[in-house]
Amino acid sequence: MSIRILGIDPGSQRTGVGIIDVDASGRIVHVHHQPIRLLVAENFALRLKVLLDELDALITRFAPQEVAIEKVFMARNPDSALKLGQARGAAMCAAVLRDLPIHEYAAKEVKLAVVGKGGADKQQVQYMMALLLNLNGKIQADAADALAVAVTHAHVRATAGRIGIPARQVWSRK
Repeated sequence: MSIRILGIDPGSQRTGVGIIDVDASGRIVHVHHQPIRLLVAENFALRLKVLLDELDALITRFAPQEVAIEKVFMARNPDSALKLGQARGAAMCAAVLRDLPIHEYAAKEVKLAVVGKGGADKQQVQYMMALLLNLNGKIQADAADALAVAVTHAHVRATAGRIGIPARQVWSRK
């Protein structure tokens, strides 16, 4: 039996999405990835609507069972951080409206899980996603980040299953 995971890298201009299947042995198979371009909308509120609508369409089309999303980092610009948080909220609403469980990962956790160091750059993440998922060519950066979030969750799920605890407790700092 396999599980389908939707990974989301939220952004206020582009949101990356990546979908993978993971079988019981931990084998990961690429299903889909893309950036959702939000600048097609004429204002920020409509960008959030585009994001919600596009994610809803992807959830309908690909039927993921779980969602993994990147946590917001504190940007230098408070306005940018607020917009990023709003985009993340819209993405989470798309999942919650479909009763999908959401798992959250910090960017450093994702980079550590897929590259081996928390300070990896975007090119390293892109390279590792292409390598791990057997994809040809360069993956768009936001989509690669979303795939990395999904792969991180797949690894966390597998670890949790082996040690018999819920996935949410694997990297818990509490």
